[in-house]
Amino acid sequence: MVTDINTIDLNKKFTYSDYLTWQIKERLELIRGRVFKMTPAPAMKHQKISANIFAGLTAFIRKQDKCEVFFAPFDVRLPIKGKTHDKDITTVVQPDICVVCDPKKLDEKGCLGAPDIMVEILSPSTSKKDLNDKYQLYEESGVQEYWVVFTGVDMMEVYELHDGKYTSGVRYFKGDTLQTPIMPGFILNIDDVFVMPKGF
Repeated sequence: MVTDINTIDLNKKFTYSDYLTWQIKERLELIRGRVFKMTPAPAMKHQKISANIFAGLTAFIRKQDKCEVFFAPFDVRLPIKGKTHDKDITTVVQPDICVVCDPKKLDEKGCLGAPDIMVEILSPSTSKKDLNDKYQLYEESGVQEYWVVFTGVDMMEVYELHDGKYTSGVRYFKGDTLQTPIMPGFILNIDDVFVMPKGF
């Protein structure tokens, strides 16, 4: 049983079967078989933004029974070419937030297959992975919308999947509202996303 991240050879490739055997305190992701350490506990601003987006999604989703929303830690397994056995899955990610509208993709382990929406809140240590590796991964896996939150400039960028490719990101700033065809009627006020505690 693996209990220490330092005993894992990060140059090797692993599968979800390996991942399930690890008893490691640190949160990890597998991307194409490679192990990526997640950051330590996110900063307060990151946590507040995540809570604000989750609250907005939850308030809407409670009024309908089509979709469900989840927040990290929550394993999303992205199989290749329909190979869904644990030993064949080489990508397991933990997005900050995800929306799943197909209940068949949900099981006791998390989500198997592409969620409809993935949300990643950038931090200095994860921005390259989120903007490059995960962008390509989510596009290839069929994630319909990828929402990226830039905490330093209070801005969100949304990529929509069309014909298997993401369109140029649409940027949303304070004063804007975000809507999505995935959930008709949903409106997210960007002002609400970046509301911080008094004195922050």
